[in-house]
Amino acid sequence: MRTSVPSISPSRPSVALLACLSMSMLLPALGTSIANVALPALAQAFDASFQAVQWIVLAYLLAITTLIVSVGRLGDLAGRRRLMLAGIGLFTAGSALCGAAPWLGGLIAARSVQGLGAAIMMALTLAFASEAAPKEKAGSVMGLMGTMSAIGTALGPALGGLLIAGPGWPSIFLINLPLGGLAFGLAWFHLPPDSPPSATPRARFDSLGSLLLAAGIAAYALAMTRAGSGFGWMSGVLLTIAVTLGAAFVRLQARSASPLIGLALFRRPVLSAAVAANGLVSTVMMTTLVVGPFYLAGGLGLDAAQVGLAMSCGPVVAALVGVPAGRGVDRYGAQRVMGAGLIAMAAGATGMALAPAAFGAIGYVAPLVVITAGYALFQAANSSAVMAEAGASQRGALSGLLNLSRNLGFITGASLMGAVFAWASGAGDLRVAPPAALAAGMRWTYGLAAVLLLLALAIAAAGRTRSGPATA
Repeated sequence: MRTSVPSISPSRPSVALLACLSMSMLLPALGTSIANVALPALAQAFDASFQAVQWIVLAYLLAITTLIVSVGRLGDLAGRRRLMLAGIGLFTAGSALCGAAPWLGGLIAARSVQGLGAAIMMALTLAFASEAAPKEKAGSVMGLMGTMSAIGTALGPALGGLLIAGPGWPSIFLINLPLGGLAFGLAWFHLPPDSPPSATPRARFDSLGSLLLAAGIAAYALAMTRAGSGFGWMSGVLLTIAVTLGAAFVRLQARSASPLIGLALFRRPVLSAAVAANGLVSTVMMTTLVVGPFYLAGGLGLDAAQVGLAMSCGPVVAALVGVPAGRGVDRYGAQRVMGAGLIAMAAGATGMALAPAAFGAIGYVAPLVVITAGYALFQAANSSAVMAEAGASQRGALSGLLNLSRNLGFITGASLMGAVFAWASGAGDLRVAPPAALAAGMRWTYGLAAVLLLLALAIAAAGRTRSGPATA
């Protein structure tokens, strides 16, 4: 006998449903951050180079980035509940395979499976959340989702360090088995049922469009990854391939009767502005992860523990601000909160660029707190604005698109902002650059970050103006 599942309440989502969605948001973020801290141990365990073990992280991120729009759209067409259950199952099974992998290639392949499961969870969680939340509570629910993602990011390094020091590196993946089992149980009992098939013909999944998009994104991501260590001919070839595949994808979507991404959606000013601003903001946020450790260690002379403590302030602040930010969206509107968040981020980036090194760690942490608090405001408001534009048949695809723009921003930021920092520091090897050079690199890099954030603010304001006062 089939287990009954509740329908979504029209007035408020149940606590159990929110717990299910929170777990589905936390686990993919934890899967990203917990692996980063294990790279040295994995290089030693497999007797591999750092460049080789980096693929343990890259395989996971590439699987998410290339597939997240496609799996979101597949959920719209085939049923979100059954696909979410499959995604949690894949994530958990991939985690088990990672923990049991006897060789590096097997671990990288297992991480790809885990990344596919994470892509499904990330794409469909926001779709379920936007469907569950009444309009007047949408911001609070999106703020909670942002908080859980930040908690997963913040928890990874600390939990990973403890597990590696104790049971060993397989445990950083095997910890997902009980957590994945809990998430699967919550999803089985508390996700709403899929809608029954309608009498009208069901739209078909755009397989060719999905393939073109995934291949184009993969080429772009690999180009940016290679460009981080110097833009060579291979990066140029990969970028050319990415542009060619992207153009082919757009032409296909314009002609398709059942497109993967309806291009008409981008005629909505709020949606197109929100997706563009999301990419720019994510580019800036990656700066704190790429530039921060070099400046804190080389520029300020902090040891590894102090660097970790300073870097952890960002995710902790984002986790604390997420839920209040969502409530602010419900009270003041997504566009106002988004603007406030972007202004705060621009102010923090400007402060980071201007703060003299004599201020020490506080000169880095204080602006970082402002930036990440502004980011939490932006995330809650931006997610609410995008999902408010989604019809019932497009929630998964739009959630995937929102996550895609974020991931592409992270990939671009890791390459672009890292390259700017290295250029402005005037050092070929940042590990041995003098403190004054690193301070100069900080000024240039965060000056560019402030410009990008002001551009995002202008884009968001223009989208609001074009859409008229009703969307404010």
